[in-house]
This record gives sequence, C-alpha cells and structure tokens, in this order.
Amino acid sequence: MDKNQVISAYLYSRMDWNAGGIKGEYLTHINYSFALVKDGLISAAELDKLDEIRLVKRRFPHLKVLISVGGWGADGFSDAALTDGSRSLFAKSAAEFIRQNSFDGIDIDWEYPCSSDAGIRSRPEDRENFNLLLEELRRELDRCGAEDGKRYLLTAALGGTAYTLRFYDLKSISGILDYMNLMTYDFAHGSSKETGHHTCLFGPKGKTGVPSADTAVNICLDNGIPADKLVLGCAFYGRGWDVADGSSNGLYASVTSECAFYSYRELVLKYIGKNGFRRYWDDCAKAPYLWNGKHFITYDDPESLEHKVSYVKTNGLGGVMFWELSQDHGDELLGTLFSKLK
Repeated sequence: MDKNQVISAYLYSRMDWNAGGIKGEYLTHINYSFALVKDGLISAAELDKLDEIRLVKRRFPHLKVLISVGGWGADGFSDAALTDGSRSLFAKSAAEFIRQNSFDGIDIDWEYPCSSDAGIRSRPEDRENFNLLLEELRRELDRCGAEDGKRYLLTAALGGTAYTLRFYDLKSISGILDYMNLMTYDFAHGSSKETGHHTCLFGPKGKTGVPSADTAVNICLDNGIPADKLVLGCAFYGRGWDVADGSSNGLYASVTSECAFYSYRELVLKYIGKNGFRRYWDDCAKAPYLWNGKHFITYDDPESLEHKVSYVKTNGLGGVMFWELSQDHGDELLGTLFSKLK
C-alpha cells in the first residue's frame, strides 16, 4: 500500500468492541466518534472507552487517531462558528482536548452547515463561518503542534450528494483540511419513498439524478479540490425496507416500512443467501442488494469494495474511509480494502 494512501475507520465509542479486536495493522487512521459541542466547547460526555482507544494507539504506534466531533443531529456548530470569539473558544477547547487525550487531530462532522434537516440550529452565514472555524482550528493546532513537536491533523466529513455538497465552499476548505471524508453512503435513507442503492459507486442505468460516489467525487474535482485530498466513503452496514411490489427484484419499488439498519455481520450471519434472501448485483451501479420477495436490503460487500478501491487508484484519490469498524464480520470488508490497496 502507498504510504500516503488512507484507510480510515470511523469507530463509534458506544459499539461493542475492545482494543484487542482492532486490526490496526490494516488501518492508517481511526476517527473516534463522537465528541459533541456543548456551550461552544468540545464535550466528551457521550464518549465511552477512552482507555480502550488509548490501548489501540499504544498497540499500533503508526495509527493516527482523531477525535470526530458531531454526527447526525449533533447541534452547537452554528453557534460555535458564529463569531471570532466563539471560534477561538472552540478551537482552544479542541486543542486542549486533543492534547489531554493524546489524539493526533480532529475530524469535524457538522451535518450540515446552512441546514436544519437534522433538527439542529443553522444560519445562512454557516457556509462562510465554517471556513472561518476551520481556519481558526488550523491556527490553534499549528500553534500547539509547534510546542509539541508534531503536526496535528484537521479533517472533515462532508456530505456525499449534490444537495449536501452545496453547503460548503469546497475549494476554500480543501486548502485548510488535510483531507476530506466523503460520506458516499446513505443515498437511500429513512426519508426515501422507494428503495435504492445507499452506497453505489456509479449511478444506475436508466435513472437520472440518483446520487452516487462518482457524482460526489466529480463535484469536488470540478470545484478545484485536489484528488489526493478526497477520501471515498464505504459502508459496513446495510439499509432495508419492506416494499409494495416486487418489480425489478425489489429495486426502485415503493417502500411500506420504516428504514431498517443491518451491520455487515448481521447480513452475513442471517441474510446473505439465508432465510429466503438472494443476492443480486447491479453492474452499472457496481453495487449488491438482497431480496426475498418482500424485503429489500442495500449494502457494500467485498465485490463492491474492490470496485471502489480500483476507482480510488484510477482517479488518484487519497484513499478510503468507512462507517463503522465494529460492524464488520471477521474483518472481511476491512481485509478487502487493505489487500486491494496494497
């Protein structure tokens, strides 16, 4: 594997895992999730297993472990980014938190500037203020890094659709960030009225306006982001719905249930080739799905990940990231990413 190629895992503190089960030799980065923003400061109140993540770092000294702040429905960013004073306060608290807990940097997961879709506060000026917040973070991290004799990383998780990418000044923030984690998953989600691929590499045949990883990458490239700063998102989980009819083996059929979530481990143990579920492959989208005549499930598997890695290599992207490490099955998906990026 290219020494600069990223394999970055989001690791959720409240999942069932321990330091001994982390295959750190297969990773370059871990984004430890999630700290929150409370009263303009970083808060660790929602974080569990800080001792465990320290053990992971001791076992694998090469690993860069970042604290990921935010997540879907996490409020506080718009207020923290609002003024010079609030941005300075947040940046200082972030740097202090990183130093106290021996992290290597911070990953900002604001979903999303200028948007209240997740029930959070937003303002029209969020787009500009996000840039200013990142600039203040970079200055504070550089100041602390000069004292500590190291470079602290600054990254961000960005939405993976045309709708969400419009919330950012992409060219400007790319000059501040070390790399950008494209959340090229959840294209089909809890508000979807019909089934679809939630993490497809390309748009499916005969469907216009459907999001895909390739579309997100090209939006970023067209906005002047260097390819090697883009890290392509993969999903270690699936989404599923009951559907109204079985046309196209459940693909693009109207949904009749709430969106369900499945870890890849669950899919292997209970669904793929089991309990009446058959695996199908969409060769245009480079994506698998499952169907049993009533229930449809969209997900990533080793075959789709191989196509994503090939895409990363062909287009000179910075690497891959994924949500979420503990949802793998016997490191099958992680092992695929590692072996194909060699």
